[in-house]
Amino acid sequence: MFKKIPNLLTASRIVIIPFILIAMYFEQSVFSHRLAAMLFLYACITDFLDGWLARTYSIQSEFGKIFDPIADKLLVGSVIVVLVYYDKADLFPAVAIICREILVSGLREFLAELRISVPVSKLAKIKTFVQMGAIFLLVLEERESDIYMVGKVALWIAAGLTIFTGYAYLKASYRHLFIRK
Repeated sequence: MFKKIPNLLTASRIVIIPFILIAMYFEQSVFSHRLAAMLFLYACITDFLDGWLARTYSIQSEFGKIFDPIADKLLVGSVIVVLVYYDKADLFPAVAIICREILVSGLREFLAELRISVPVSKLAKIKTFVQMGAIFLLVLEERESDIYMVGKVALWIAAGLTIFTGYAYLKASYRHLFIRK
């Protein structure tokens, strides 16, 4: 049973996404903001916890390898789209983040077919932390609050890190993409 916990956490992250989006739909309700933010925070914690458990106890699985990154992309992408829709996030950082996630996913899939692994860099982990923190603050707070403004600035910082780490993945993949033997 213990070996299934990371997979259950990943699956729960996917299942919770519609509930976050529904809670965000009720934009005028402070309770709804708080509920969406707490559900998003749960998803962020499970993202950290499932990976940590799998690595620490050597219980990685094919399910986790496939669905953990998918869960992350679905979570971040869907919440950012709703934030932009409600004018709580700027379009440029949102598009930069979503495009980078698609690019890196495609590169990882291509490289996996070549049996080449590109490990996640420390900067990419920092990017994820800043990105998740920014999104949490944007979901949590009303547009007029200081905390919301911190979230908005943090999203721009996350977008900068996103572009930089996306370039690093592209650079690491370059010789496999264009200089194949």
